[in-house]
Amino acid sequence: MEQQKKKGISAFDFFTIGFGAIVGVGWAVIVNSWMSSAGGPLPAALGFLITLVVILPVAMCYAELCPMIPVAGASVAFSYRAFGEKMAFVSGWAAIMAFAAVLPWEAIYINDILAMIIPGVQGGPILYYVLGTPVYLRSMLIGEACTVLIFLMNWFGARTSAKFQKTLCIVLLASIGLTLICCIFKFNFENLTPVYENVGVGNHTSFIGGAIAMFAIAPFFIFGFETIPQGIEDASGSVKSVGKVIFLSLIAAGVTYAAILIVVGGAYPWQESAVLQTPAAGNLLKILYPGAFGNGLYVFILLGVLCGLMTTWNAFFIATSRLMLGLGRASLLPSKFSDIHKTKGTPWFALICCGIISAVGPFLGPSIIGILTSITSVALMVCWFNDTRALIVMRKKEPTLNRPYKLAGGKLIAAIGMCVCVVLFVMCILPISPAYVGNIGICVIIGWGLLGLAFFLGNRKKRNAIPPQERYNSVFEKMLNM
Repeated sequence: MEQQKKKGISAFDFFTIGFGAIVGVGWAVIVNSWMSSAGGPLPAALGFLITLVVILPVAMCYAELCPMIPVAGASVAFSYRAFGEKMAFVSGWAAIMAFAAVLPWEAIYINDILAMIIPGVQGGPILYYVLGTPVYLRSMLIGEACTVLIFLMNWFGARTSAKFQKTLCIVLLASIGLTLICCIFKFNFENLTPVYENVGVGNHTSFIGGAIAMFAIAPFFIFGFETIPQGIEDASGSVKSVGKVIFLSLIAAGVTYAAILIVVGGAYPWQESAVLQTPAAGNLLKILYPGAFGNGLYVFILLGVLCGLMTTWNAFFIATSRLMLGLGRASLLPSKFSDIHKTKGTPWFALICCGIISAVGPFLGPSIIGILTSITSVALMVCWFNDTRALIVMRKKEPTLNRPYKLAGGKLIAAIGMCVCVVLFVMCILPISPAYVGNIGICVIIGWGLLGLAFFLGNRKKRNAIPPQERYNSVFEKMLNM
């Protein structure tokens, strides 16, 4: 067992998984779109910082819950221990909705990134249209090929995918650092004015309204910290350090987003930046530094963007498969999901399912990206509400359970997290709210809920054939070996 741990995932590996999952491509590709959506770089930055602040209590709860219950599935295990299997399924199914939405998103978006590097990648024969948007044969094939690459990286073990993640994340950090430094040299506060103006995107009418509008999309770009606890069974060191890494990666990523918005927005008049073609940050650097140096910066930023997309994709591949593993152990999904490959040590069936979900994306095309982005926020609020509530219940229910890291003021912080989740959930589903996910998003959410209900009821007979204690032990037996 000790030998396995030495070959597992280190604390820094977990940080790269979390940070890489959060800070993917948006910082360089659509940073100007965020400015437009919020009415300027300052309200957009404030929107991200508010999102960071309101989500931080959830991440802090994870810091206690994960080392306390260090098993795959995270939210599934927390709710199962605190509330039983019904709420465990609700949490797990909501989390799968959020996590799985990222997989096809990345498989689609990889074409946009590659097209910036290799012109013409998105051309070729049009196969059909989805919601009025063409689906190209070449784009589909590229998306499928990249899906196979990510799948294979995960198939050969957690350590292989962690090494892949760490390498890419280092390049990502370097490209972010270079962007910030180059923009700081050109920074001018006048470029941030007017501090707020609706440029025709969204229905907000004030600075605060613009910041609030970011709630519809910011959680999607900041929730990657939840990928960390999914791989906790593969930790090579103390699980206590994994808990701390969770909120550290969230803080680092949230501050990075805000810094990029302010610094990029101040390097060039933001209303002109708002209409730049993607990748916005790369094209801005070409304007700020004409000639060979600017072109070199552009290429390096594109390399960082590509690495950012792959880090996010890889992290969610790891996380989604482990989440399915947890549901399978609890018999809340068919038992096949709990199967572990005899030689690779990976949840092979869950990985195949993740590969299929990812492979669906290129067939649907870019028209669904906005839908996938918006529905994630609602799913996360359901999952996080149960997680924060679980901490309060577990403090009362099992006060003597080993807690490698005990959160100071844990009950109060969890209560704040619960309130935040309720408020954000209402804001996302309320049509008059600037953060409303849209009618199509609501239909998708309802459809996903009905599909989950069908899964839960359809698997009930097989689940009930297994004694309750055996199902319980299957979820938590790994705790005995850690």
